Amino acid sequence: MIKCIHTGDLHLGSQFENASFDSLYGRQRRLEFWETFERIIDRAIENKVDFLFIVGDLYEEKYFNVGDIKRVRDVLKKAVDTNIIISTGNHDPLRKDSLYNTIDWPENVYIFHSKGISFVEFKEYNTVIWGYSWDKKEENEDILESLSIEDSDKINILTIHGDVLNKNSPYLPMNKDKLKSKGFDYIALGHIHKPQFVSNNISYCGSPEPLDFGETGVHGIVEGTIEKENVYMSFFPFSKRSFIIKEINISEAMTYNDILDKIMNIDNALMRKNNLYRIFLNGIRERDINIDIDDLKEVLKDCYYYAEIIDNTIPDYDLGKLMIQNKNNIIGMFIEEMKKKDLENEVVKSALYAGLEVLLDEKVMK
Repeated sequence: MIKCIHTGDLHLGSQFENASFDSLYGRQRRLEFWETFERIIDRAIENKVDFLFIVGDLYEEKYFNVGDIKRVRDVLKKAVDTNIIISTGNHDPLRKDSLYNTIDWPENVYIFHSKGISFVEFKEYNTVIWGYSWDKKEENEDILESLSIEDSDKINILTIHGDVLNKNSPYLPMNKDKLKSKGFDYIALGHIHKPQFVSNNISYCGSPEPLDFGETGVHGIVEGTIEKENVYMSFFPFSKRSFIIKEINISEAMTYNDILDKIMNIDNALMRKNNLYRIFLNGIRERDINIDIDDLKEVLKDCYYYAEIIDNTIPDYDLGKLMIQNKNNIIGMFIEEMKKKDLENEVVKSALYAGLEVLLDEKVMK
């Protein structure tokens, strides 16, 4: 039996190009990514883990330098009793000029080369680890075709960065059924940032820290034990922060303070101070309430670590007044037609107000 931690997609050095938060939060998140990386290594040391699998995208090649890769080496060096296995991905490809090749690595760190799938045997653990490293940004080759386990009596583990969820992916698409048929005791996958078990012994660890609001939900690592034909690997939450999307339904009966109270109590204080929120305000607001996003951010700065407010509300229109003002134009005709329907129905009412918002905006622009 061997004890393992499976991680990947750490994206150290990320500049968060697709994120909506500003450079200040970006800098904080970069530091937190390093912190989480070190916490993973500390966990491996404390739990006396036999193998740590890092399955690609350890760092962002575009933003990393020699000093950064030396820092990675020095962190890994602490785990002297853990065998650290690295298969590179599309963000940290192992080319001739790769940063991986600029330094000497500790004896306990093994980085797979980029010339097809290869393996390294650990006789004292009766274990063979297989892996593959990228040397380019995209990969369409079917690298599984000729793959064959040489000794099925040993624990055989595959570590690889690729896509088993999309057969048309430009990022090393792999057939799930073909993977299963190869007879590996465990397959440690990287590339997909959402943690998930494809089967009981094939899993994506996901990104230990989420990168943006496209990566909601819990993030962490996969850990546990593996023995011949028995896998006890499970997901373990480990991220410092989460990205959380919430929706608040607004009604015309709510005051400004009612709306503010809803926002300020959307989660408990610990959650709000630790995570990044995107909050959508939906529905119909009282017509004289002005929702100023900048003002809201100022009010909420002590309540949230980070909060984005998206105002999708529309005002509660005075239909009688609008009918008089627009008796002979398309706005008046639209109101007249909609009044023939059931305006007590919230769906109908919302459709009316959404249409009025567009028509009134167009009238102002003319």
